Amino acid sequence: MKINHVKINHLVNPLGYGLNRPTLSYVVEDTKAKKQTKAQVQVALDENFDQIVFDSKETDTIKNTGYVLPVKTEYSTRYYCKVKVWADNGESAVSDTFWFETPKDENWSADWITPKVSKEVQVTLVKHVTLDKPVAKARMYMVGLGVYELYLNGQKQGDECLLPGFHDYDSWIQYQTFEMNLQAGDNELEVMLGDGWYKGWFGLNKKEENYGDRLACIGELHIWYEDGSFAVIPTDTSWTAKKSKVVYSGIYPGEVYDALLDDSEIFDVEIIDLDKKKLSPRLSPPITIHEQITPIELIYTPAGETVLDMGQNMVGWFGFHCKASKGTKLYFQFGEILQDGNFYRDNLRTAKAEFTYIADGTECDVRQHFTFYGYRFVKITGWEGDMDLQNFRGLVIHSEMEELGHIETSNKLVNQLIHNAKWGQKGNFLDVPTDCPQRDERCGWTGDAQIFSGTASFNMDTYAFYTKYGHDVYMEQQKLNGSVPDVVPIANNQGDGTTAWGEAATIIPWNVYLHYGDEGILYNQYDSMKAWVDYMKGEDDKYGSKRLWQSGFHYGDWLALDGNVDGGVYGATDPFLISSGYYYYSTCIVAKAAKIIGKEEDAAYYEKLAEQIHDAFIKEYFSPAGRLCVDTMTAYVVVLYMGLTPDFAYENVCKGLLNKLKKNCYHLNTGFVGTPYLCRVLSENGMNDLAYHLLLEKGFPGWLYEVLMGATTVWERWNSVMPNGKISGTEMNSLNHYAYGSIVEWMYRNMLGIQPSEEKAGFKEFTIAPVPNYQIPWAKGSVRSASGLVESGWKIDGRKLSVDVTVPFDSEAVIVLPDADITTIQKSVKRQDGILEVTEAGKNVKVKVEAGDYHFTYKPTTPYRKIYSIDSPMDELMKNEKTRKILDEDYFIYHSNLPFFKELYTFEEQLNGPFTNLPYDQQKALDEKLRAVES
Repeated sequence: MKINHVKINHLVNPLGYGLNRPTLSYVVEDTKAKKQTKAQVQVALDENFDQIVFDSKETDTIKNTGYVLPVKTEYSTRYYCKVKVWADNGESAVSDTFWFETPKDENWSADWITPKVSKEVQVTLVKHVTLDKPVAKARMYMVGLGVYELYLNGQKQGDECLLPGFHDYDSWIQYQTFEMNLQAGDNELEVMLGDGWYKGWFGLNKKEENYGDRLACIGELHIWYEDGSFAVIPTDTSWTAKKSKVVYSGIYPGEVYDALLDDSEIFDVEIIDLDKKKLSPRLSPPITIHEQITPIELIYTPAGETVLDMGQNMVGWFGFHCKASKGTKLYFQFGEILQDGNFYRDNLRTAKAEFTYIADGTECDVRQHFTFYGYRFVKITGWEGDMDLQNFRGLVIHSEMEELGHIETSNKLVNQLIHNAKWGQKGNFLDVPTDCPQRDERCGWTGDAQIFSGTASFNMDTYAFYTKYGHDVYMEQQKLNGSVPDVVPIANNQGDGTTAWGEAATIIPWNVYLHYGDEGILYNQYDSMKAWVDYMKGEDDKYGSKRLWQSGFHYGDWLALDGNVDGGVYGATDPFLISSGYYYYSTCIVAKAAKIIGKEEDAAYYEKLAEQIHDAFIKEYFSPAGRLCVDTMTAYVVVLYMGLTPDFAYENVCKGLLNKLKKNCYHLNTGFVGTPYLCRVLSENGMNDLAYHLLLEKGFPGWLYEVLMGATTVWERWNSVMPNGKISGTEMNSLNHYAYGSIVEWMYRNMLGIQPSEEKAGFKEFTIAPVPNYQIPWAKGSVRSASGLVESGWKIDGRKLSVDVTVPFDSEAVIVLPDADITTIQKSVKRQDGILEVTEAGKNVKVKVEAGDYHFTYKPTTPYRKIYSIDSPMDELMKNEKTRKILDEDYFIYHSNLPFFKELYTFEEQLNGPFTNLPYDQQKALDEKLRAVES
């Protein structure tokens, strides 16, 4: 029995973070025990636990997904912790010691300083410190604007990149804490500064100086001496400045590094009037280099260019080992795709995405400092001699998030799609959830963020990442009367109050809570969540309090293919149906969140409001006969997914969705609103085969089309690259845009059936309800959840279906076995320990279990038969020996003149399903043939 994955606020040993509610979480592994019977948490001021400041004693009240430490913390203090757990089988375990360290006090003796040079000059700030007695410990509390790196005696401090990250600098500026290993005698502090998001060219308005016009820094070096004395060395006018060898940098342009630059000239600094009250302990998880990729190919293009192929569309820096002679100018350009075999970067629009390095003749490893690139291909100019691929590295940079989820299927193309979605997350989770990482945008679009938050939280531990982003969201909301901006941080962009985009305030924290079970995210974000719903209600009240949101501009079903306006970027679905749907959905979330954190009056208020919106929506958008008045795929998806389909209209809505798919040759035409929920709605409403069909579509529009076109991340558009390999346009065409990667949430929740519970979030209780389909013979996956390892897998083998499930320690699950006979399952479970209950649920069987591994093999009551659509008459098929053999093996073949029906519907759905997929006469003839074969 072991205790692993111990974190404070989902961070490992956090140093100097703003921990309003220090919350412990841990996972118990490697045990056959079922339940935690008690636990004990101790907090001390020393590693030996001689100075204990809190001891919970042995108690049964500690929850591993989130235990708030009832410790009154002091500033600049490290607290050591450990947890012990006892299990129901007598086992026990003690964790390794872990710690968290609090930030400094709120008072700053330091001043903001800036160099006395032209504001265009890039600089390094310098301070010499002489120590005359032994140091016990030292901390630097610091932030530089726009971006910075801290050096002590020539060595970079920490392994983080692009500090302090990107946040709403107008409202708060997060500082970082560094452990400093000062030496006796002389020490040199250096702070290298770059323009970054704060001062450089950035944002949708593509302007400079969005937040400030001067490079600046503030910091305090706190020194605790062994003799008990204490000293602070602040930033002030005793610091000096010199020119930086990073002579130019920017998020969009790239960077120029001149190793030959003479930096001997010294400049004075001056105090700059920036508000110290904005300074706040950090929330951002570290931004670091997580992987290093070696190029897979050196390409000499038809245009005579030298290009490296990294083999993966990635985000970060480009590193290389340099042996260039003095004065050599090396020039690098970055792009996502080749065109006609040549380097290409036009879809980056005005972002130059370059790196220039002027060598000084010293052999060294080179990287960038104050920019980043989204790229697969690197064009190199000026290289001397032969090129060895081993001398180059793609340095993959993103925010620190533990990888949790993994899926594998029998279909290699689907596996590549899963890979692409995860790499889209890596590339776009660089301190804020950006829409794209390469062109002149890279903004925290709130719509993209909320759409993908479910997938993201299955893939990785996003708790700390979304905590910081949620803080930015609320900071911006307070300037807008509760409205949520289109992008966060705003960076001078104009635009807010848009449905689905604003839901970043409600859906993201709710998804985080569901996945990790820590109520802290709801406490932190409740005011933000409530403010967004109150904003929508305020807009509703302006126009008659109809309990519908039918005003303002909305992106609607962005990029849906059924739109005919402005090139189709705005879908055909009534934006007010979407906005009213989200009005209801978000209000329900706020009501549930209020109840969880003990705000009963608020819960009752928002429950009533949700009920009013629900009733108004039904009256507005449904006819008395049960017909939805907006006839688009996304409209049907919205009302089904958001619980806005009345019973009397349910069958019509399902038929409506099916008919829209049929008329579109069983291709989707949904956009940013409809697509994330489409397959989930299909699988959960009797049309599971269609969900698989859409997943496996290899043409346009389809997820596998881009895989077949060589994509290694998810595209912004379904046809970002045409079948001939040509880019489809440059105006808005990212090849690394994670939004449509939200299909992976369907794979976790429906294909594998891994579904967290609202009642006991964090997988303390959950459901495993897989929906297999013969089009993928097997699938398996796992999530290292907040409670432990959850596994689900299934395999179709002839007439039999096998299901394998792992439930972690101290959790319970309900396994829903599809198309199962209860008598058969009851017999099989007698041989398995941990079964709590077996019940029938329609054509399925529910098995309630506690922690353990479970295996089921049975013959489904509805065989998973293939149905092929071919152009041969039935009598000809019956004469064929191969056909008869297929029929004998529980497959069925029928004649149709509609080729896109290939491998679409199971026998049961065609025979008894409630939905008609063919004209009546064809369906009737088909049913007769089906019954004849069955008999």
